[in-house]
Amino acid sequence: MNKILIIAGFFLSTLMISSCVKDLDVTPLDKNKILSGNLNDDPAYLQQALGKIYASFIIAGQGGGYPDDITASDNNFFTTTRALWNLQEITTDEAICAWGDVGIADLNTQTWSPQNPFLTALYQRLSLSVTYANEFIRNTDGNNDPTIVRYNAEARFLRALAYAYDMDLFGNPPFTTEKDQVGNFFPKQLDENMVEGRKKLFNYITAELRSIENKLGAPKFSYPQADQAACWMLLARVYLNAEVYTGTEKYDSVIFYTNKVLDSKKYSLATNYRQNFSADNDATRNPEMIFSWNLDGVYTQGYIGTTFIIESSCDARYIKAEDFHGLTSNTNWNGNRARKQFMYTMLGDTTEVYGNNPIPWTVDTMFKQSPDTRIFCKVKKNVDIPSAGSSGDYGIGIYKFTAKNADGSKAVNYNTAYASTDFPIFRLADAYMMRAEAKFRKNDKAGAVADINVVRQRAFGNTNGNITEGELTADFILAERGREFYYEAQRRTDLVRFGKFTDGGYNWAWKGGVYNGTNTAKKLNVFPIPGDEISSNPNIKQNPGY
Repeated sequence: MNKILIIAGFFLSTLMISSCVKDLDVTPLDKNKILSGNLNDDPAYLQQALGKIYASFIIAGQGGGYPDDITASDNNFFTTTRALWNLQEITTDEAICAWGDVGIADLNTQTWSPQNPFLTALYQRLSLSVTYANEFIRNTDGNNDPTIVRYNAEARFLRALAYAYDMDLFGNPPFTTEKDQVGNFFPKQLDENMVEGRKKLFNYITAELRSIENKLGAPKFSYPQADQAACWMLLARVYLNAEVYTGTEKYDSVIFYTNKVLDSKKYSLATNYRQNFSADNDATRNPEMIFSWNLDGVYTQGYIGTTFIIESSCDARYIKAEDFHGLTSNTNWNGNRARKQFMYTMLGDTTEVYGNNPIPWTVDTMFKQSPDTRIFCKVKKNVDIPSAGSSGDYGIGIYKFTAKNADGSKAVNYNTAYASTDFPIFRLADAYMMRAEAKFRKNDKAGAVADINVVRQRAFGNTNGNITEGELTADFILAERGREFYYEAQRRTDLVRFGKFTDGGYNWAWKGGVYNGTNTAKKLNVFPIPGDEISSNPNIKQNPGY
């Protein structure tokens, strides 16, 4: 854990972030803290302020007794990673949540409205990260010290990442940069038309990332800070979804930037797939991790990030937290689990997976007979979920993330309540999988198969899981991404890109509020701008259909 992310008690400036919602006004609480006026007085201040930007994606606020950055009924609930995970996972086949909190049912069934609190929370949190980054960039522009130049580039990367999430989820958010002066004003979208505004934001993000590429540290220079490889991965991911965002594919660019990551020779797949989701998954011990949000049982405490994923997936009977991952305080929340349709994705053809004598799920409830080592799942009371709000005892339990090290030992900063497991944003397997998909779209099936088989050989431990060109289809690639990246907050984006999220003929339990699932409206491929923003900012136009 690099302590650039372990920050408490630092404030950047008196800010009005890029929303007009009043609870987003951020003002300094203590004049002795770091403000924009004295940010350049000490290089250590700059590192601490930069750490605040990183931390804004993870924790609720300053810690150390200070109020959280945004007031909410449950500030753990509405942190960036947690809200992002909910929007990306429980809106899909990979997860459904049993809790009755306001907004959960809407996500479970794809029936949300602009008033959904998780939409508002993530929208506000991303706006806050952009604002922190803008202020930092404004105060460091023109500084020629090589370290400060790199810090400035990192802040620009983090701003681009926040905008990339905004573009993917909300399409056309309000847009501000360091050139906008601090003060009370109504920020505007890049275009009143959602389609055109999204295209312009895409162009901005990709141009910004290309412009900072050579100002960032070399690959693996100082984890967990963003480096060139993180920049290349974000470019590849944005370009992979270019057709969704702009109507024009950019697969050559995906191949170009994933080649940069792979050709750097700085990364390799972890021998043990589980290490990517264990307490020792940081890049100092895990060769696969490129960029992540850092969690630590001592320094980043809260029911957030991987702590939330672990605890919300466990219960007292079927998947006991203390048995699987070592957390013993406030355990077994019994909320999130997968829908049975996702297990069909995981297992594929049961005859292929289990041989000529397939073993039913009711017998092999933990899928131990599957040769694919990526399956960290368990059949609970019943694979069928009786209602969208049914107890977490129903469905497929997922225990992919753990608070233990990959070998089962305790984390260095072990805490009984909070995990030290970093949340992966970019890891090397995705470079292979993004390049494979791009090659497939460019009709290079041989190249695509070669990349996919690299990932599958790690999963199966040998070449028995290798596929051939004849087996390669778009549906296979989508399914393989599910097998490799489930619970990593990528599923919704993948389903949208493959035309399967709303009306593409792929349905799952309680999609659309129907037991076996049903097609839903295409407008849901983009979330609405939160109602609070629409009502308070006259410059913002709602997304079509809402």
